[in-house]
Amino acid sequence: MSDKKATVLFVCVHNAGRSQMAAGYLQHLAGDRVQVLSAGTEPKNEINPSAIAAMAEEGIDIANNTPKVLTDSAVKESDYVITMGCGDTCPFFPGKTYLDWPLNDPAGKGVEYVRPIRDEIRAKVEALISEIDAKF
Repeated sequence: MSDKKATVLFVCVHNAGRSQMAAGYLQHLAGDRVQVLSAGTEPKNEINPSAIAAMAEEGIDIANNTPKVLTDSAVKESDYVITMGCGDTCPFFPGKTYLDWPLNDPAGKGVEYVRPIRDEIRAKVEALISEIDAKF
């Protein structure tokens, strides 16, 4: 294991639900072993309240996070770029590991709808941590 930390960028359109939940899980489960970023191609003004509630059930607070706009520099500094339904609008740079996680969009849905999405994200994040730990 090297001293280099992997940087992971989670991207979804609004950076208000899926990418925020994924970032919250990765930060919570991997701690300071990984640098975590999230962004959106069309960020909303606030985090999805149902995503906040679903993550709070897991003991993870994302309520004070702020949706951010996706920048080329965020992609350039990342080792992993994980998209969640933003399609072709994400910039591509060689040498990065790109993963697409097809997840339902929790926008405008209640916490009951968001919980299975949250649980799917957790499973994907846990698998990602194993992959990162094997590489870094």
